[in-house]
Amino acid sequence: MKNIPFAILLLLSSTACNTPKVVPPIEPPLVVTPVVKPPVVRPLAKIALALGGGAARGFAHVGVIKALEAQGISPDIIVGTSAGSVVGALYASGLNGFQIQELSMLMQEDQFLDGSGMVGCIAKTIVSNQRGCIKGQALQDYINNNVKNRPIEKLNKTFAAVATNLSTGEMMVFRSGNTGMAVRASSSVPIFFEPVTINGQDYVDGGLVAPVPASVARSIGADFVIAVDISDRPQDRSMAGITDIMWQTFSIFGKTINRYEQANADVMVRPVTYGLPSVDVSGRNKAVLEGEKSVAKILPELKAKLAKLNEEKHVAGMP
Repeated sequence: MKNIPFAILLLLSSTACNTPKVVPPIEPPLVVTPVVKPPVVRPLAKIALALGGGAARGFAHVGVIKALEAQGISPDIIVGTSAGSVVGALYASGLNGFQIQELSMLMQEDQFLDGSGMVGCIAKTIVSNQRGCIKGQALQDYINNNVKNRPIEKLNKTFAAVATNLSTGEMMVFRSGNTGMAVRASSSVPIFFEPVTINGQDYVDGGLVAPVPASVARSIGADFVIAVDISDRPQDRSMAGITDIMWQTFSIFGKTINRYEQANADVMVRPVTYGLPSVDVSGRNKAVLEGEKSVAKILPELKAKLAKLNEEKHVAGMP
């Protein structure tokens, strides 16, 4: 009996030793998913190309576009006056510089000069008391065919064509509607072309109010404006007849207006247009070449200014 307590104690001790220990469950490690912030997209400068008027010298714009594309510079906004609106509409439609050049080399005058043509145009207009000897419908159709009949707002790039309201003298900026008609209005040189009637208003060449439309490009959202001036300098023109005097008049007041436009351009590109014909397409190859050469001259300035602006926008956009 004396050994009973000892036996019980021994039994309890043995049972305790055989009881499995309770091990707390092992929880899986907490997986912390890092929060990945979306990359901050630094805004780049919105570039505009403002293409000025200059009749057949407008082929120089093609060379400018080719040279800019070769440097990887692709404008977001295209604004054109007169000949600049012709090239500008084609460019805004998605055609590149080489494609526009190919079109221009195949272009025949009767594709955009319907009516009496340029020879004897002024005299015929005065004698017959017409509003112009060239209708302009051919130009309108040419543009619409090549932009696949898309209105301005459906083009690949933002586009604007500048014209002049013949009744009020006010500038009209077409940013929607019939692309060919807007280009036709912008290109309707008084006396030569009939005014274009749109919504009851007559419109003529945009060169009367904005020979190089840099201010328009700035007003529709451009951060950086590359303006192309293909106008004649007054001192470079002879005045052998009434047609020469007519173009000289345009050159004089165009030069005056362009002083204002220069203030709205970050870079001015000036192809050498002296000697290039204004009223026929015989000088198109030389005009394209001069456009390319003019970009090469200002390229260091253009790149430096654009890089500085992009850096400023980068710093301003930093959190």
